Amino acid sequence: MTSDTTNTAAGIVQQDTGHQNAGSSFGEMGSIIDLGMPAPGGAFDEHHPPDAALIGDCVHCGFCLPTCPTYVLWGEEMDSPRGRIYLMKEGLEGEPMSNSMVSHWDACLGCMACVTACPSGVQYDTLIEQTRAQVERHHDRSAKDKALRGLIFALFPHPRRLRLLKGPLRALQRTGLDRRLRQTGLLERLSPQLAAMESLAPRLEKSRPLPERSPAVGRRRAVIGLLTGCVQGAFFPGVNAATARVLQAEGCDVIVPRAQGCCGALSAHNGREEEAQSYARNLIDTFEASGVDWVVVNAAGCGSTMKDYARILSDDPKYAERARSFVERVRDIAEILDQLGPVATRHSLEMSIAYHDACHLGHAQGVRLQPRRLLQGIPGLELREIAEAELCCGSAGIYNILNPEPARELGDRKASNIVATAAEVLVTANPGCLMQVATAIERSGHPMGMAHTVEVLDASIRGLSPATLTASARAHTSPEN
Repeated sequence: MTSDTTNTAAGIVQQDTGHQNAGSSFGEMGSIIDLGMPAPGGAFDEHHPPDAALIGDCVHCGFCLPTCPTYVLWGEEMDSPRGRIYLMKEGLEGEPMSNSMVSHWDACLGCMACVTACPSGVQYDTLIEQTRAQVERHHDRSAKDKALRGLIFALFPHPRRLRLLKGPLRALQRTGLDRRLRQTGLLERLSPQLAAMESLAPRLEKSRPLPERSPAVGRRRAVIGLLTGCVQGAFFPGVNAATARVLQAEGCDVIVPRAQGCCGALSAHNGREEEAQSYARNLIDTFEASGVDWVVVNAAGCGSTMKDYARILSDDPKYAERARSFVERVRDIAEILDQLGPVATRHSLEMSIAYHDACHLGHAQGVRLQPRRLLQGIPGLELREIAEAELCCGSAGIYNILNPEPARELGDRKASNIVATAAEVLVTANPGCLMQVATAIERSGHPMGMAHTVEVLDASIRGLSPATLTASARAHTSPEN
């Protein structure tokens, strides 16, 4: 985007004039629908550019603005969903891809709050992923940015590499060197991104791998394949252990295929199209071979991508139909437990919790009521809602590493709203959220317990004390048998 384009776009949109006026002043975005292909010389090639018809669905009403984290932080039109859609339209009409244009797309957290808010049903989630794939093909990033992204994708989508990292990281934590390093500020001065990565690491404890098959307690109601995940499996093994125990208690055989790898969520959300497709194919192969009824996920970001495999593999004649069939069997842990209904006895947990909707569970998957119903079914538990629940906590996959400053602002804002509930424990359903919010709450000086939804259910079913959940805000490990 040229500076002239920036000025023109900013002038077209009157940012503080209310929804109707802002929408009518933005311009005619639907005019490109009949082009069919991107204009020559523009930002995009012909392989899945941002869909012109989807862009035309945006009527610029402005309902997305108060839910968009970057617009809330900065008040800049081009850092709102409709502003980014405007830039996509320009790219389709022939505007070359520029650093400025890419910076606005990169600043998007991909939280999908705008999808929930939009009365016109604009599929911004599809548009931003199509756009980011184009960016990765055509934009020449700086050497520093390339190196950081290369490090991230050489590590996070690889469960074995993450497990190898745990040893040195655990040693740093046990000796206190991690805290001393943080206090010096050296890493922050050298690289704010690496400093953010280090600060987000949860306290690590030893864990036992889950057995490949765990039998149901009582009558078998379903055979469940469990995705253990990359970050979830390496840094939150207690969540996976709790997931397996709860499913067993509710009458499910639990299958944990040893061959499973990354689901491709980070790759898909960051424009690495071929990589995401490769991960998707491998995961479909693995779970098809396991013969399970359902594939259950306990990490919101993973689940949202796995439910999108039909689109991700739509061009693959060997996998398109298999992907559609696979998607039909994917469920978040809260969905499958709500769907099956409880058979295991819930014991009282006399405590208060604040429930945080992970963006890729609430906005991307529409799973909001199920976890609340499960939690409200526990005797003695008081569920408290969080103000500004629609706003992202700033985690957003790898966003808090790539963009530590706005992520920190959003994390502190979320922490303030959570602390205001005066709840004893913060409950959510995504490892990234747990790390981001735990770090922000620690900064706030008001420590509280942290738990995944399934860990609370596990504690109730096993009759554990609330103290197992209200303990350290940074030690995310479920009590073992």
